[in-house]
Amino acid sequence: MRIYLAPIQGITDRIYRNVYPIYFKGVDQAFAPFISSVATAGIDSRLIRDVYPRSDLGLPTVPQVMSSNPGDFIRLANHLYEIGYRTVNWNLGCPFRIVMKKGRGAGMLCHPDRIEAFLENTIPHLKPSLSIKLRLGTKFPDDILHILPIFNRFNLEEIIIHPRTGLQMYEGAVDLDTFEKCLQLTKHRVIYNGDIDSPSILDDLARRFDTVNCWMIGRGLLKNPFLAEEIKNHPQKPFGEKIKILRTFHDHLFDEYASKLAGPAHLLNKMKEIWTYMGGFLEDGKKVQKKIQKVQSIDRYVHLVARIFDEIP
Repeated sequence: MRIYLAPIQGITDRIYRNVYPIYFKGVDQAFAPFISSVATAGIDSRLIRDVYPRSDLGLPTVPQVMSSNPGDFIRLANHLYEIGYRTVNWNLGCPFRIVMKKGRGAGMLCHPDRIEAFLENTIPHLKPSLSIKLRLGTKFPDDILHILPIFNRFNLEEIIIHPRTGLQMYEGAVDLDTFEKCLQLTKHRVIYNGDIDSPSILDDLARRFDTVNCWMIGRGLLKNPFLAEEIKNHPQKPFGEKIKILRTFHDHLFDEYASKLAGPAHLLNKMKEIWTYMGGFLEDGKKVQKKIQKVQSIDRYVHLVARIFDEIP
């Protein structure tokens, strides 16, 4: 069984991916938050700094590209190959409305003809292998049933399916029946992604989808960074030890971001964003998250977080 860390925009950046495996085990590979391709002849180093290999020393990482233009995608993907990446992921799953309105991410799933043309014009010129992350559709879950036969015509590394539509965002139940149909329609290796937040949920999924042996987890791992260890039956740690590890992990992240971000306001916003997920590990996580969101200075943030960890039984 392999476990991937999903790309979470604003969270699973280079610093997070580098610090994470120091404290937590079980994750085999990460996918970086998407890079948008641009219509320029040269690749600005600032565009790819989050995935520049010399800075990516933690989890093995696959860069993800958001694009609807074959030429722009080829230029960026081949540059990523030249700096060391053998696989690039194409984002067909981003559900944010501003992205979908531009016909990118999940907004492209209702246009199988555009996807087919994109692959026809892209794959013959790509140096890296291509994986694809997608949802079931833009508005309707049967969009993917028209796309998978197109995928079957091309050599792909793997496809990662989140069984919701773009319109759903992250709300409502995952559509496991349509995911099952996808397994019957594709010739490619399929990775499941969506709502895995406990070993028991993954056990149920693995029993139903016994041909799937790789699972992508996003929010579940951010809320409980010990989840991959639990899934893979690593020796379990007492709760008190987990809290100590979580605190050290937090402090390490804080120090890394403090040394890289421009000013206390950026640092405070970054740590608040991390707590929107990490607070889920605590029994009174929602109260903790509310207190942290109200803090307006770094000094008060540091004192509050110290008190939160000190008061955990």
